[in-house]
Amino acid sequence: MEIGYWLASEEQPPNALVENARRAEDAGFGHVLISDHIHPWVDAQGHSPFVWGVIGAIAEATAHIHLGTAVTCPLIRVHPAIVAHAAATAQSLMDGRFFLGVGTGENLNEHVLGDRWPRADERLEMLDEAIDVIRALLGGDYETFRGKHYTVEQAKLYDAPKVPPPIIVAAKAERAAKLAAAKGDGTMNTTPDADLVRLFKDAGGTGPIYGKVAGAFASSEDEARKIAKERQPNSAMSGDLSTELALPRDFEAVAELVREEDLEGLLVFGNDPGRWREKIDEFERAGFTHVALHDVSVEQRDFIEFAKQFL
Repeated sequence: MEIGYWLASEEQPPNALVENARRAEDAGFGHVLISDHIHPWVDAQGHSPFVWGVIGAIAEATAHIHLGTAVTCPLIRVHPAIVAHAAATAQSLMDGRFFLGVGTGENLNEHVLGDRWPRADERLEMLDEAIDVIRALLGGDYETFRGKHYTVEQAKLYDAPKVPPPIIVAAKAERAAKLAAAKGDGTMNTTPDADLVRLFKDAGGTGPIYGKVAGAFASSEDEARKIAKERQPNSAMSGDLSTELALPRDFEAVAELVREEDLEGLLVFGNDPGRWREKIDEFERAGFTHVALHDVSVEQRDFIEFAKQFL
């Protein structure tokens, strides 16, 4: 299984994201995944630069590491034709090292232009159509598309790459896994769900399966728990909260109910290599081919050095 590094746009300013991508490449990581938000989950995280600008800078700062979005929502805040334009440019700048991760998004990011936040089934329908739009435009010809959700009129990407970036479809439920199998070049999930991996493959899905191991890297478990509670309480918010709440202050209100012990099993606490390895192995047993390591702490230099042992 290939080990990658997670670039959390909600937790790091743009220059730090670029520098950490360079450090990850120097350390020998195989890939980096970068989140795409306009808001952080909670104010303690404190960031959310424009992902496409950061990707351009990473392309200049690195030479061989692969990078993918985890994930871009091509539904509401950004039209799929514009996502196709951005993805084409990213693939060209990175000389074929880019892949486009897509998903159905969160209200936290998608409400900002005043659009209605659709139900989950409608968002999945929109994603299905959006992937068709993106693939058509990446072909490099003039395209006109008139679907149920999107319209494109005589658009052409003049810098469409010779090899289009793979499209990795995020899936945390059955219908999304089937869509990933039908329309994606791989899939992605942040939990080691072997049943979804099996469903994806049974539906004909092929290609890489990306996951994420998150933790708070610190010199003691007590310190790590405090960091996790402050900077990643959203990990313990189950159900539809992560997709339905609209503002960081809404997540902070729910976070008042989150205890450190609620994060147990969801994040790795501290600097014990055995605990990090145990969580990595969960994803490998579930059938994942790639996993990115995510430290929710502010400083990343020591974590990247620590994580080299898992490569």
